[in-house]
Amino acid sequence: MAAGTIPAATAAAAFYFLILISLYITTSAAPTGSECSSTRDPSYCKSVLPNQTGNVYSYGRSSFRKSLSASQKFLRLVEKHLRSRSSLTVPAVRALEDCQLLAGLNIDYLTTSFRAVNSTSRTLPEMKADDVQSLLSAILTNQQTCLDGIKATAGSWSLKNGLSLPLAADTKLYSLSLAFFTKGWVPKKKKKPTWKAAGRHGGFRNGRMSLKMSSRAKAIYETATRRNLLQADDGGDDQIAVRDIVVVSQDGSGNFTTINEAVAAAPNNSAPTDGYFLIFVSAGVYEEYVSIAKNKRYLMMIGDGINQTVVTGNRSVVDGWTTFNSATFAVVGPGFVAVNMTFRNTAGAIKHQAVAVRNGADLSTFYLCSFEAYQDTLYTHSLRQFYRDCDIYGTVDFIFGNAAVVFQNCNIYPRLPMSNQFNAITAQGRTDPNQNTGTSIYNCRITAADDLANNTGAGVKTFLGRPWKEYSRTVYMQSFMDDLINPAGWRAWDGDFALNTSYYAEFGNFGPGSNTSERVNWPGFHLINDTDAGNFTAGNFVLADDWLPQTGVPYTSGLTD
Repeated sequence: MAAGTIPAATAAAAFYFLILISLYITTSAAPTGSECSSTRDPSYCKSVLPNQTGNVYSYGRSSFRKSLSASQKFLRLVEKHLRSRSSLTVPAVRALEDCQLLAGLNIDYLTTSFRAVNSTSRTLPEMKADDVQSLLSAILTNQQTCLDGIKATAGSWSLKNGLSLPLAADTKLYSLSLAFFTKGWVPKKKKKPTWKAAGRHGGFRNGRMSLKMSSRAKAIYETATRRNLLQADDGGDDQIAVRDIVVVSQDGSGNFTTINEAVAAAPNNSAPTDGYFLIFVSAGVYEEYVSIAKNKRYLMMIGDGINQTVVTGNRSVVDGWTTFNSATFAVVGPGFVAVNMTFRNTAGAIKHQAVAVRNGADLSTFYLCSFEAYQDTLYTHSLRQFYRDCDIYGTVDFIFGNAAVVFQNCNIYPRLPMSNQFNAITAQGRTDPNQNTGTSIYNCRITAADDLANNTGAGVKTFLGRPWKEYSRTVYMQSFMDDLINPAGWRAWDGDFALNTSYYAEFGNFGPGSNTSERVNWPGFHLINDTDAGNFTAGNFVLADDWLPQTGVPYTSGLTD
């Protein structure tokens, strides 16, 4: 340790001590209502602010401190319930375990966010502001996910009663923190050019030692991405950095025989400048549930190809899992990249919610992958995500969640649902107008999967989406829509719920299903121009130019002619 360096544990303890002490610092003046007027609930805002004269920055920091304290208290409450697991049903325990994971993430996200707002009383640089706004948006999503799981837990009235109220109270506090952050620290974005060519690409510029890997693995990646995989010592914008490479092969010829073993071997808490830990997964059907934890950062997983490298499972809500933990493949670790793989949930339509992939990894990318299930196939849970040249199969709400996510050049395949069911491609879950989340579908193709195409007499209605949560936001741009799309385009969730507050938009789509003359007339539905559409491009919506180049995955930053 260098002289004068404070040990990490001591620094962390001091940081938390300062937060706790600051909770009790007040002055005699009463808070004004001016800063609260821009929040969702001004009366609540005034009731929780400290008795001090301040501005958006001081009130914001106070709200952050209270939020962090509340998140720690809630985690202790969940752990208390889990200590009594012997008296709970298995579904109730699983819901609590979801809440435990999500509450722990909230503490991490709030700690990181508080550091950012505590360091300045001015707007942050655009990417830094987007980082924090994404974390705060994810905190609200985590709260809602925990609440949904608890409410769906059968036969646990006392559990619902004991957790629903604190969940609701904490959500209001987190929403307040997000509102203050959005007003005080987020810059007014300058519009980037709407019409752009393919996005720039660049790898790591810190020279990396070339690592040996199988010529087959290297060839697959470079053929798929048209990029060189290993960083040369002289640097270069067309090469990608890796720190280590392992091979998973079921025949024992690689380093590991299961994907989970390879993930466990990955280093913890890597930085983006360290390069990727690359896991090459040889062809085979891997019947395992893979979970990539928050400390497994910057993993890159490459398979032998769609339908060659397959990860499969069959968990479902009908069989006692929550939607959240029904996923065959779940990822939380930031910076994850997957290439040339298939992810399946084979529970079938009869088992209702059954997730193939749940993604809550910030700055994550899936390229040349296939996602196969029926209801709730791809759970784009939270934070910032990008999908390119992927195939997505499903029936009801099969692309759902509350990430800021862009799909580019993907094939979307509605399947044949159960009798009397309809298809809804998206169910976006934005719950707060200050969340920077939504689903952007750009230059994709929507056509019927074979089972649906071969059963045209079944009378299945297929819709572009429906509003899962109050501020649901989904945009389709310059995409092909075949004639399976219902002329109304969009379907209500329950009566008039969210029809005024959701944001659904279409721009420049083509094909027989793109005709908008009979679309819904909800206040939340819009036919937008190129300026508005530009806000939902990869370059603007997820700031792709700042992080996608290092993945080597091709992308388009803006709209194209």
